[in-house]
Amino acid sequence: MAYLDFEKPIVELEKKIEELETIAEEHIEIKDEISRLQKKADEMRTKIYSSLNRWQIVQMARHPDRPYTLDYINMLFTDWTELHGDRLFADDPALVAGFGKLDGETFTIVGHQKGRTTKEKIYRNFGMPNPEGYRKAMRIMKLGARFGKPIVSLIDTPGAYPGIGAEERGQALAIAENIRDMAVLPVPIIVIITGEGGSGGALAIGIGDVVLILEHAVYSVISPEGCASILWRDAAYAPQAAESLKLSAKDLKKLNIVDEIIKEPDKGAHREPKATAENIKRAILKHYKRLKKIPKNDLINMRINKFGKMGVLKEK
Repeated sequence: MAYLDFEKPIVELEKKIEELETIAEEHIEIKDEISRLQKKADEMRTKIYSSLNRWQIVQMARHPDRPYTLDYINMLFTDWTELHGDRLFADDPALVAGFGKLDGETFTIVGHQKGRTTKEKIYRNFGMPNPEGYRKAMRIMKLGARFGKPIVSLIDTPGAYPGIGAEERGQALAIAENIRDMAVLPVPIIVIITGEGGSGGALAIGIGDVVLILEHAVYSVISPEGCASILWRDAAYAPQAAESLKLSAKDLKKLNIVDEIIKEPDKGAHREPKATAENIKRAILKHYKRLKKIPKNDLINMRINKFGKMGVLKEK
């Protein structure tokens, strides 16, 4: 288990509790001390996680132990069937797509997939899709829509892959076409930002009837490092850039970019993945229950209006 710098005081206290628990049976009086320390750890955890600055939230969103799309699929869905390839060029492991069941209802599922080991990270291209990944996702979403299957999109990417080959194969076009086509799919679309929501790489599978975000996830037009490199010509200014970008869940809810924040457990998604998955499940089912009652044409018009209203400015 990896720990971030601001988590270390909690970890040290938890280790001390574990040490005391190993000898508690022999020394009854130690149980009172354990209870006191557990209460202190709970208070410290609440205080630290409730007062994170935006750069610390970025670190939480990128935590190496945080669940990825396939982790959530395995915890939430049954009968998962993954489909591959865009039928034009190749398959892209950085973006997974397929079908699975949640409470007996079949959903179309698309999502970014990062890797944990060095080999997996290279294979998944660090969760940065090429054009074929977005075209695969769109192919599967259209297939699901043809049979009336609702869509769940799980976002967790630093951004679309900026390589020369990706640009040659139409990266910008693939993203633009996805945005256009998702807007008019005649089925409910539930988007959930589970980690990083980076730029067009996220938006390409981010057009939905509801956009949800985990408490310690981020969503931004550019990464803090990228922003710092442009504005200050130095990625070391990433913490300052993160503050200016207003990329936290609370910021995004206030700006009406996201519709709802999904609460993470006290220890965070990276330490309590199953509890996080349960929170996501409840959110999916709650919104699907409402969305499935809306007529198809109304659903599409509401979706288009939802995104059309974003970023409107008033001129004096």
